[in-house]
Amino acid sequence: MRDFSYEISETIKKRWSPRAFSGEPVDEDDLMALFEAARYAPSCFNEQPWRFIVATTEDEIQVMRSLLNESNQEWANKAPVLALLVAKKSFAKDGQPNNWHAFDAGTAWGFLALEAERRGLITHAMGGFSKVKAHELLAIPGKYEVLAMIAIGKMGKKEELPPALQEREEPAMRKPLKEIVFPGRLRV
Repeated sequence: MRDFSYEISETIKKRWSPRAFSGEPVDEDDLMALFEAARYAPSCFNEQPWRFIVATTEDEIQVMRSLLNESNQEWANKAPVLALLVAKKSFAKDGQPNNWHAFDAGTAWGFLALEAERRGLITHAMGGFSKVKAHELLAIPGKYEVLAMIAIGKMGKKEELPPALQEREEPAMRKPLKEIVFPGRLRV
């Protein structure tokens, strides 16, 4: 059971990254509301460098699944939606490097994940996939960095996961605040 030191939003308290997807389709209005939430994430100079490549049809999902490593395919193959998060690495106004593109895209992913939780959907972001293959198969220009794959759907039964994953299918604990918040300077 998670332990909260301070009172925070129930949506944040309940959000975690399950692997047990039901495979049931996600309503298009609910799905688009997740991206609407992501759209309103803050970003450096309001650049909004994030882009989501979303797979909902069987053909699109097959392409996305082909990018996943084997351990993620074990469970993510049941997700009815897979989205690839990419971010433009330079500013539109002057072409200079945007050193905050990944930070800003991560914030957009966070907003998406919280809206999914609020709507009774689950999300799980993954780094275990081929970024090189993503660039090739999805014709992603080099000016975009491929950051994460996100599985989106409804909660399934943990008993349908492989046994090793069933044991891990619960909200993970978090480090105590004293390990992540430092007054004045970092103490390691």
